[in-house]
Formats: sequence, C-alpha cells, structure tokens
Amino acid sequence: MKALVLRALALAMVGLFLQGAAALAQEPESPPVQPVASPASATVLKWGADGTSNVPYTFHDPSDENRMSGFEYDIMEEIGRRLGRESQFVQNDWDGLIPGLQRNFYEMVICGIEMTPEHMDAVDFSQPYYMTSERIVVRRDQAGLDSYERLGGHVIGTVKDTLAERMMGERHDITVRGYDEESNMFADLRNKRLDAILIDGPIALFYGEADPDFRIVGPPVGHLSYGIAFAKGANIELRHQVDAALKAMVADGTLHRILARWNLWTPEMAAWTGDYSEPGVAPTEWQRYIAATMPTQGWRARLKRYVSFLPLIGKGAVMTLAVSACAMVLAVGLGLVLALARRYGPTWVAMLATFYIEIVRGTPLLIQILFIFYGLPGLGIRLSPFVAGVIGLGLNYAAYEAENYRAGLQSVARGQMEAATALNMTHTQALRYVVVPQAFRVVVPVMTNDFISLLKDSSLVSIITLTELSQTYVRLSSTYFDYFGTGLMVGGAYLLLGLPFVRLARMAERRLAVSERRSGAHH
Repeated sequence: MKALVLRALALAMVGLFLQGAAALAQEPESPPVQPVASPASATVLKWGADGTSNVPYTFHDPSDENRMSGFEYDIMEEIGRRLGRESQFVQNDWDGLIPGLQRNFYEMVICGIEMTPEHMDAVDFSQPYYMTSERIVVRRDQAGLDSYERLGGHVIGTVKDTLAERMMGERHDITVRGYDEESNMFADLRNKRLDAILIDGPIALFYGEADPDFRIVGPPVGHLSYGIAFAKGANIELRHQVDAALKAMVADGTLHRILARWNLWTPEMAAWTGDYSEPGVAPTEWQRYIAATMPTQGWRARLKRYVSFLPLIGKGAVMTLAVSACAMVLAVGLGLVLALARRYGPTWVAMLATFYIEIVRGTPLLIQILFIFYGLPGLGIRLSPFVAGVIGLGLNYAAYEAENYRAGLQSVARGQMEAATALNMTHTQALRYVVVPQAFRVVVPVMTNDFISLLKDSSLVSIITLTELSQTYVRLSSTYFDYFGTGLMVGGAYLLLGLPFVRLARMAERRLAVSERRSGAHH
C-alpha cells in the first residue's frame, strides 16, 4: 500500500510538471530570456519595462488585460517601425530592469527612468523623449498643501529613488515615505496615512487626477527628463539610430501626437521641442483609460468586472502551481539525497551535505533566486525565468526537506536496519525497502505543509519576470484600485490550490496508518 501511495504522489507531481510545461509554452508575457542578437542582424527590437503597475508608461490595458498599452509603449512601437524592426516588449520587475539590460536580456529599457547624474553613471541614455515636473497630489477635501514650501511638517509619499525623494530628503521638516508601487502610495493617501504625494507629472495625472478622491494642486515643482537606457558602452550604433528616430518624431510632430492622445503634452515639452502648435488630436487614450477604470456602480457591474478577472487569475494560478510542483519534485528528491548522505554517508559526504543545508537555510530565498537568474549569466549559465524559479525554490526547499527526512530517519529504530542486514539485504536495499518507507510515513504531514509554504513563496519568482498569482494581484489591484475584492479572489485561488494536496496527504496518512496496523496484526 505504501508503494501505491508513493506512486500516486509521484504521478500527481509528474502531471503537474507537464501542466507547468504547457503553461510555460503558452505564457506570452514572459518568454524565455535569451541574449539578444546584434542590432545589425536582428529583426526584433527587444526592450524591457515593468508593466505590472506602470500607468501610463507601459501597462496592461484595463479594457483588455491581454493587450499592452501606454505612451512609452506607443513610442517604442513607432521607433521599431522607423528602424524597420518588430518592437517586442519584455516584462521585468523594476529592480531587475538594469541588471537585465547589463545581462543582454534586451537591448534597451524605457520605463520612466530619470536622466539623473547617478543613472548616467550606470547606463547610457538616448536623447530625452519626455520632459515634465513633479506635482503635488492631495485628497479632494484637503486644503492648504498647495505648494512645495507648505509641505513642511507633513508626511509626504513618493516613489523611491526619484528626483522627488531626493528633493524632499534635503529638507529636514518633511517626513518622506518611499514606495515601490504607485498604487500602494495612493492607497495610503486615501486612507490618511499620508498627507500628500509629490510625484512625476504623468503619475499624478493618471493616478491622482483620474481618481475622484484626489486632485493635483499647486504649481509644478522641479524639472526632470526621461531617456531610453542602454548598457554602458554597448549598442552604440543602435543608440544613435534611436536618437535619430526620436529627432525625426519631434520634427514631424509624431511625438507630439502620441503624447496628445495620452493628455501628456507639457509646457516643458513645448519649450524643449519649440513645438507650440495645436495638432487637434483628442486625448483618446486618456479618455479610454478613464472609462475603463471608472468605479463600478452596483453589485452587478462589480460582479461582471470580477468575472472578467477569472481568466487572468486562472492563468496566474496555473503558473504558480507549475512552478511550485516542479520545485517540490526537485526539493523532495534532493532533500532525500541530502538526508541520506548526512546520516549514512562517509564523513566527508556528510560534511558537504551539512554545509549545503546550513548555507541555504542561512541566506534569503530572494537573494538565491536573484543570484541564479542574474548572477549565473556572468559564468555563462543563462536560464529561462521558469527554470530559474524552479531551481531557486527547489534548491532552497531541499535544505528544509533534508532536515525533515533526517528527523524521520532518526525515528526509525536502529534495530530495523540490523534486522534487514541480518536477512542478507545490502545497505542500500535496507534503506530502500525498510528504513525509508517507515520514515516517509512520519514526514508526509510535514511535506504537505512545506508544499503549501512553497506555493506562497512562489510569489518571489515575480522578481524574475514570471507572472504568477501575486503578480496578477498587483496588476489588477493597481489598475482598478480595488484591493479588497481582488485580494479575496487571489487569496481564494491560493487556498484552492493548496486544498487538494492537503486532502491527498490526509488520504496517504490514513492508508499508511491502516497499513501499519495490518502489519502489526500479522506479527
């Protein structure tokens, strides 16, 4: 019976592995990251951005979540057309954009990157494609914080590592709170955890003015420019081609028309380009965004919107399950090898196993995943996001599984091994047929708990471009400013993913317990 249960678990894991492979093959947003070809021979123009919570730069269209949108997306489409190359967006987390650029995962990055001296030291920039200023956003019913000078004595939010953060950091009378996600910052303003927000003009418009709870106040503050980033000293020819394309777009008014559609043509852009014309272009993309994100009226409209989320949540759930199941297969196999090596192997093998376990348990999982994805390419080892995520999670959990199995092995009486060898079994046979099956019965509940924990920890693979459940939640909640309903749906998805394995583990426990009782009765 134990063998049947073991085979059932193994078949379940293999099935999930095949499902994960199919999901990976169908995943359009996070293709396997490969080195890009040289500009001279490439027909595809790969560029990176963080499209998760990045309105209005590059983001998933609220009216069609499978379609990318944004004024930077439109700019890159136009640049690709002018260069005679197909523009291809590559999703990456904000913190991984420049490391991905340096590892040649794409040829350039366009993601509202400010052309500051610090950034210019790290990357090469094209000529600016957009100029704007910082704006103050407050709640609709607030008064008084209508200038930069009046922000003193208040708690002000902004995005980390931006001009606004540096400006306010020089003032000792302002309490600055830096955020990674714009949506979290505006949620805190709505909930009165912040007194105001100082943020780039495009973000202020689309997150602030577009929301009936907020408004933009006061005159513009400061001046900033966005540029397209290239790896330092690389792709020089391509950078010159992009500069030429941008200059042509300014000269023939194409850039003006793109920005006008997004309601983003600014006085700073007019002064920089010398283009004070009125092209008569309606802000159609701005209007479409407002219509798509307008708060729903009534429970029927809200229910309809939630139903529209189901395909995305289902897709994220499949990716989460695939990564977790494949990683658990690796963790179970490697963990058993480590446990056996530590308990029954030669001294030097046991020491190596112990060293591995302590190193992995003593370092953060996030650092391990980032090292595998971004560090190993420095040694010539390039892995796709899916494979890197599976290996990172699997190697990490193998250390914890090894300790669980070691505890299970120690629970088996030493006389069992002696009795097996007395029956002319080899040491390996005694482990395989006598010791390990008894230890397995002890660790089944712990394995189930570890798999559920791994399901939740799989959210960390979003840092290497995989769109799983947690990334889906960030995208939907930041697009529609709905954290409650979307959070319940995603939380329910995690719960539904874990329940079948809890049920399977309980069945295995019961069957193993019955098998043990029957064995005792026969004796």
